[in-house]
Amino acid sequence: MRSRAAAYPLLAVLGWGAMFPILASALNRVDPLNLTTARYLLAAVVLVAILLLREGAGALRHGGRAVEVVVLGVVGFAGFNLLTNLALEHAAPQQISLFVATTPVITQLVRWARDGVRPKPLLLALSLVALLGVGLVITRGSLAGLGQFGLGGLMMIGAVLGWGIYTHGASRFGEWSPLRFTTLTALAGTAAMLALSIGADAVGWQHAPAAADLVAITPQLAYAVVVGAVIAVLAWNTGVQRLGAANAALFMNLVPVTTFAVQIVRGYRPEPVELVGAAITIAALIAANLAARPRVTSLPRPTAVTDSIAVTDPVAVSAR
Repeated sequence: MRSRAAAYPLLAVLGWGAMFPILASALNRVDPLNLTTARYLLAAVVLVAILLLREGAGALRHGGRAVEVVVLGVVGFAGFNLLTNLALEHAAPQQISLFVATTPVITQLVRWARDGVRPKPLLLALSLVALLGVGLVITRGSLAGLGQFGLGGLMMIGAVLGWGIYTHGASRFGEWSPLRFTTLTALAGTAAMLALSIGADAVGWQHAPAAADLVAITPQLAYAVVVGAVIAVLAWNTGVQRLGAANAALFMNLVPVTTFAVQIVRGYRPEPVELVGAAITIAALIAANLAARPRVTSLPRPTAVTDSIAVTDPVAVSAR
């Protein structure tokens, strides 16, 4: 039965790993902010429809927590996804995927800063090792490649930090269903992205996409919404319920593996130092997840949002 349950998070991370190269190809036709807004406008419609069918119109009320929902939605959905798409203009998809895989560790650091729950020293050490692996991939083992880290790397640090804050904040909504929390924060984040898009188009920072551009990226949008934001997330939440968040989170380390595989199929030929760096990062993150897991064996089954460790994937939470 556990092997069947493992198929759910495996399906999810395979879908997410392929998404970064797909979104990168869409950026050739649509600006990052407009692409992010279009994606989440569609995803928000799907989430609202599912919420209405499952919980009714009353679930759309904020219950006196509107400010908290808006802040988390803006920091999590708008911040993470916008910075990720912007970073894809400055870094390769396989590099971005390695940053995203550090989300569970970053969430632990956010928990330390906000709740005073100190991570184990081993976790901090492994976090540094994981970042070293990321550095090897980005710089290809040469100091001359440090400049490639630059803006794209800084954007991804901000993106992952924002998602860590969002994930930690989700633990305060245990009385809400994951679907309700995700939908309401997604609506807040989407509204912020839409306002930014309109403003950026108005001042000339970017250009509103033509109808032909949107038609050209329809396959990418369809994948990002249907597979990345619906099918994969439903599979992820099912896996979390059956395995527990700490066990399911281990599958997150397959995201960069999948992205590398997709890029290789598309013709990319990684240098040996990149493969070494990716292996170091993945091994360190797996070890960090194992180190962060609770020692007790008879705990109630956690949910995707209320687990005390709160180690989840950015795309997974974004579509819960």
